[in-house]
Amino acid sequence: MKELVLSWVGDNRLWIVAIFLIVLATALGAWVYARFVRQMAARAETTVNPWDDALVGALNPPGSVLIWLMGLTLAAGRAGTATGAEVFNLAQPLRDVGLILVVAWFAWRFSHNAERNLRDPRYMGKPVDATTVRAVGKLVRASIMITAGMVLMQYFNYSISGILAFGGIGGLAVGFAAKDLLANFFGGLMIYLDRPFSVGDWVRSPDQEIEGTVEDIGWRLTRIRTFDKRPLYIPNGIFTQISVENPSRMLNRRIYETVGIRYEDAPLMAAIVDDVKAMLLQHPEIDANQTLIVNFNSFAPSSLDFFIYTFTRTTEWVRYHEIKQDVLLKILQIIEGHGASCAFPTSTLHIAELPGSAAEMAAG
Repeated sequence: MKELVLSWVGDNRLWIVAIFLIVLATALGAWVYARFVRQMAARAETTVNPWDDALVGALNPPGSVLIWLMGLTLAAGRAGTATGAEVFNLAQPLRDVGLILVVAWFAWRFSHNAERNLRDPRYMGKPVDATTVRAVGKLVRASIMITAGMVLMQYFNYSISGILAFGGIGGLAVGFAAKDLLANFFGGLMIYLDRPFSVGDWVRSPDQEIEGTVEDIGWRLTRIRTFDKRPLYIPNGIFTQISVENPSRMLNRRIYETVGIRYEDAPLMAAIVDDVKAMLLQHPEIDANQTLIVNFNSFAPSSLDFFIYTFTRTTEWVRYHEIKQDVLLKILQIIEGHGASCAFPTSTLHIAELPGSAAEMAAG
């Protein structure tokens, strides 16, 4: 009798023990996973990175649901093998569909958390523009939903070629309608990738009347504060069509001036040029490692001209003009120290001798 009971249990009830062990292992795995996620969340809270918090926040509950999904469908499959019941044949498709939905759920939560963190000053020293973040977040979540839906349709053997063709035509129409919007979006993306300028830089364009300090770089617009304190809003697509100068990234600033002395001071020209060059070489604010030229240059109508070509160490605008003023004043002192003078435009009027009768009439 005992042997009969053991045989019956071994043949007909051993699968129950297997299912119990599978469910127990699933519950243990879910508990360990939840504990691991809590530890990761505590560690992520000690950082100010918006991405790790978004990732950890998205792991649970989708991760726990996935563990239970895999465990319960595995148990159902074992029960179906033991009993032959057709209802357990749904375990495999349920697992596949559930896996697709859980992955989409995780991606949805991650994008939502990232959107929230990018607008939170606790994570970002300068939060990203809220309107831009919301727009990109909605676009990403819509893409997740569409992708998940198409994968499910493909899994159930529904042809998606017609939908893709319709989507291609619709996308083409939307692309034409939103051409400028897309151009500005990709223009902003190129600015973020290439970094021709950043917030705080002084920029200007020789192609457009654009000059000022960059205050904000959005996905659609860049805001520049002009030097008369007006805000200038420029669509990002414009920057793909024009050249942009970034004076903030200059290594030096140039002093290029022409100075003229009188023709009667011609014998003093060589000494003046030599003294000016020596002064520039010894000036603490002039970068002697850059090109430095002081030479007699031309015979002008009213002066003998020499030019100076040199670079300051500073690139700061106000400081540059202070240094330039000091250099020009020292040049004046050198010229006057040699007894010469700077020339100014002059004209000489030659009057022809008058005829005798005219001279007598003028005298009378």
